[in-house]
Amino acid sequence: MKSRIDIDQLDEAELVDLNRRVVERLRFIRQARAHQRMLDFSVGDRVSFQPPDRGRLFGVLARYNRKTVTVITDQGERWNVAPALLSRVVDAGTLEVPPEPHRGR
Repeated sequence: MKSRIDIDQLDEAELVDLNRRVVERLRFIRQARAHQRMLDFSVGDRVSFQPPDRGRLFGVLARYNRKTVTVITDQGERWNVAPALLSRVVDAGTLEVPPEPHRGR
């Protein structure tokens, strides 16, 4: 069982250190989640996504980046897209329902 931290007993320096560690841990969890979602797709997969204020775009996943994937759209545009925003295209007009986000504690 994990013990609770009584932050009322911490001084300013300890609180700043705790904050830094919490932010680092949250960043790590987000990156791990994005990486896991990235593994749901392969280079060459036909995908779609919908940017803000635009219609749905279709294209091919061209490469993995650190936090995003590069998609080459059917119009020849290159987009770096967060994996969580992608949907797999099953055939010419059918989208696969995106999987539910991985939820951790």
